[in-house]
Amino acid sequence: MKKVILKSGIAVPAIGQGTWKIGDRPDKREQEIAALRTGIEHGMTLIDTAEMYGSGRSESLVGEAIAPYDRERLFIVSKVLPENAGRRNMRRSCEESLKRLKTDYLDLYLYHWRGSIPLAETVECLQSLKDSGLIREWGVSNFDTADMRELEALQHGTNCAAMQDLYHIGSRGTEFSLKHYLRDSGMAFMAYCPLAVNGKLRQGIIENAVLKEIAAAHSATVQQIMLAWAIRDGNTVAIPKSASEKHTIENALAAEIELTDEELKMLDKEFPAPEREVALDVE
Repeated sequence: MKKVILKSGIAVPAIGQGTWKIGDRPDKREQEIAALRTGIEHGMTLIDTAEMYGSGRSESLVGEAIAPYDRERLFIVSKVLPENAGRRNMRRSCEESLKRLKTDYLDLYLYHWRGSIPLAETVECLQSLKDSGLIREWGVSNFDTADMRELEALQHGTNCAAMQDLYHIGSRGTEFSLKHYLRDSGMAFMAYCPLAVNGKLRQGIIENAVLKEIAAAHSATVQQIMLAWAIRDGNTVAIPKSASEKHTIENALAAEIELTDEELKMLDKEFPAPEREVALDVE
């Protein structure tokens, strides 16, 4: 499995496992647990979740899935909701996430999106959790470049280890300035929805003739090409969700695909990079 190196020197898999909407259906629980464990066995040891996902049900399912494994092998990510991202609630939220996950610490704790609590207070609380050992690293999610500049100007702001945002081949808005900014600052980028399961720009991607042509050349699926494309810069971690063992294995194998310069040019022509700042495509 390819690796991405965080600012602290920690190496994480370039393809991890997302868990949005996992844990919502009791009849799918065993299947979803099996899929997560299959991912771990195939090198996708980074698992991303959040207190928001299913009001904690996703974290509980992840806790059950990871129980048989050496905790040090895993890299567990969770997120705090904006309303809990201050002095009053953040430590409690983190401890409740840890309880559901049945672990003593998080490897990465993300501020899910900006809310009304002052950013300086949120950063102070995140750093306090790190200093106390409840989390190893902290980061943010759904920030733009202006948000990141504001963050890094704060005390402890440069300790941000990663930023997570929507990113797939049909939604390249972060490439205009944000991804460059993160790389220059030594921060890893995490791509959620890398298989285009969200946003208006997903339409027609799976059926795209160029993607199908490239997939055929690699004896791969279109989804595998999308993942290989997403992690092509060496600083991006893709976190696709899978509820089946078959798709989980396919996701892991995507890390072995090396797209040629010509193929990348074909994809750039078909799915152009942005020429201006664009809003996050979440509709």
